[in-house]
Amino acid sequence: METEQLIQLIQTVSSSKLTEFHYEENDMKLVLKKEEQLHIAKTSNLELHPAIHETEEEMENADISENVVKSPLVGTFYSAPAEDAAPFVQVGESVKKGQTIAIVEAMKLMNEIECEFDGIVTDIYVKNGQTVEYGQPLFCIK
Repeated sequence: METEQLIQLIQTVSSSKLTEFHYEENDMKLVLKKEEQLHIAKTSNLELHPAIHETEEEMENADISENVVKSPLVGTFYSAPAEDAAPFVQVGESVKKGQTIAIVEAMKLMNEIECEFDGIVTDIYVKNGQTVEYGQPLFCIK
């Protein structure tokens, strides 16, 4: 397997809902696994939305009409298609299932983040240009 094919395979698995992938060819064996944990980097200038700090108990007791859109991969979050463009969505706007609401850049590839729910954006947990982790909450839709 060539390097380009390996990179493409990693990107494909990263952007999918797979949590584990096994591949064997001749004397090579490849196993890719995604961990479903939220890792938050500790930096002095990183600002997090208070909702990210909720305990698991608070999350379980939250209003079930609220839905959270999470990052499907590690990368850089972009709220607009270009620097000088308007954001895809803002707090208070109505969204439809399948609508593009953000972009996460990973390895120079722009991955559109589609809304998984119909509703209204009640919260945006990350800022434009911020690094996001796999599974990190991005939006709250009510």
